Amino acid sequence: MPSPARVPPRLAFRPFLGSAAVADGLVTWTMLRGRSWRRLLPDVHVHRDGYRVDDHRMWCDAVALALPTGGVIAGRSAAYLWGVDLLDRDTPVAVLLPRAARMRAHPRLRVTRSAVPESDRTRFGRLPVTTALRTAFDLGRQAPREEALVAVDALLHRRVVKLPTLRAYADARPGWPGLPLLREVLALAEPLAESPMETRLRLLLLDAGLPPATAQHDVRDAAGRLVGRVDLAWPGLRVAVEYDGDHHRERTHFRQDVARLNALRAVGWVVLRFTADDVLRHPDRTVALVAQALRERHPAP
Repeated sequence: MPSPARVPPRLAFRPFLGSAAVADGLVTWTMLRGRSWRRLLPDVHVHRDGYRVDDHRMWCDAVALALPTGGVIAGRSAAYLWGVDLLDRDTPVAVLLPRAARMRAHPRLRVTRSAVPESDRTRFGRLPVTTALRTAFDLGRQAPREEALVAVDALLHRRVVKLPTLRAYADARPGWPGLPLLREVLALAEPLAESPMETRLRLLLLDAGLPPATAQHDVRDAAGRLVGRVDLAWPGLRVAVEYDGDHHRERTHFRQDVARLNALRAVGWVVLRFTADDVLRHPDRTVALVAQALRERHPAP
């Protein structure tokens, strides 16, 4: 049995331009049409060992090779590169292109036309990308409001953007599309929010007219010792709300949660815990439970 053809190290795992690889004598066009290679975009290929259909970084690498002059990876794809994963399984790569630039349409590509001055662009691991500041500015202007807030909260929490800087950036760009939405998002933004679902839960309660909660509040006992940190709190009423993600179902985490909740109850706190199902499918019930807890703890007139 013949041994498999040796794959040049340059082409082993990352996307590459077929024309450049052929010109360098690394492969031939006949080889690229074989089963060892996958064509991702026009003239962009990857070896089958480096191909993962839903690997967004692979698609970002591929798109970067095909970008026309002035184009950058942007939006949720830029946020992903900045360490904030807001992507669905098969989300296309978002790019910003100058109005005169052309790029062939593809199902894994979403193109927006917009000015991107040099100050708004940088490189992240060889890829041209909008700065974290421009990324937050763009995502905060994109409806729906809840997703805009989720994106801005996540970038703020990642500490790649600061809220005062983002506010100043927005103020310096009057007339841009979506600015009214961004201003509303900035008024609601919470850098301490630790997950998209925590942001959604907080927004649900605010939109229902409940008083604003304190995010990531440290609960201490009478001696000042830390009892635990809660996601959302009304300290004066000793009421807390927490979002339980899948990691809370792990055995070790579950045991820690039980001990922490018992300690919080021992110092007089009421803690309500909600899941994604509560927030997304039963919002009215979730709001009613929190409102009831706040009423019960509110001092009588």
